[in-house]
Amino acid sequence: MARDEDPDARSRPFCAEASAARHEPIGGTASRIDHWVLVEYRRLWSRDLLAGSGLSDEVKSHLREQLAALSRPRLLFIRRPDRREHDRIAVFFGRSGERAGRFHALDVGDYEELRGIDMAGVLAGSAPAPPPLERPLLVVCTHGKRDRCCARYGRPLYDALRAREEVRECVWQSTHVGGDRFAGNLVCLPEGVYFGRVTPAGAGAVVDEYRAGRIELEHYRGRAAYGFAAQAAEIRIREETGLRGLDDLALAGLEPRGEDAWKVRFRERATGETHAVEVACERDAAPAFLTCDAAAPAHARRFVAGASRAPA
Repeated sequence: MARDEDPDARSRPFCAEASAARHEPIGGTASRIDHWVLVEYRRLWSRDLLAGSGLSDEVKSHLREQLAALSRPRLLFIRRPDRREHDRIAVFFGRSGERAGRFHALDVGDYEELRGIDMAGVLAGSAPAPPPLERPLLVVCTHGKRDRCCARYGRPLYDALRAREEVRECVWQSTHVGGDRFAGNLVCLPEGVYFGRVTPAGAGAVVDEYRAGRIELEHYRGRAAYGFAAQAAEIRIREETGLRGLDDLALAGLEPRGEDAWKVRFRERATGETHAVEVACERDAAPAFLTCDAAAPAHARRFVAGASRAPA
């Protein structure tokens, strides 16, 4: 029996509720992604995103080739119910980095036109570039086929953001972004900043801070440009220093300190001051079902950051 057909899984608590109940931290949990391809897809989203889509074999092959040519890529299908009858298909692709994320936006008449877009070439500077992205993308995971929590918490979050006139055209539903048990999940592009456990009531504060160039720390999971250890260190430094600006910190180094431990250094861009943080990966003592339809319980990882200090 497939996992998503397991009646025992359906009788378990929602994984997001269980994660919150055991006080699992959300910091240091953002997916590590460099490149993004977002394609508006209005048909049903399957669990196996590309293989289960109605795209032609040629389009699927082209998208797989493009993703293979990019480092740490993530393909997302996106949609907006208000565009069901729209005669054009939105496509976004780009790179999220520590600074100066680079994204492009275009519309195509049908999916076969995707075969003519050399996304990897554009990002490498070897192919003509379509127009740059003119507004941020606020991507809310609502991929219920992947996990029940994504629909349960993602759709109300999407509706709440769409109700805000100032960001309405920036907001999209999306397929799996990573971290189902931290739903509602919001990813802000082009910077690639992740927020989790965002409620409809709390969405406004998160987005208002983001639009002002700042990070709202209560729901901050981390930045896609960093690995988990660096994410945990960045959050600890921000908590201690009060630095909230998106570009206030720059990763200055990451040094392994034995098994499952690192020394992470960040530099303040404004002052040049450097902070060093010791980070250790720990596992919860008690196993838990980490997704709604997980086949077996597992020990969740936590990246625990110590107090920051000036490097010796």
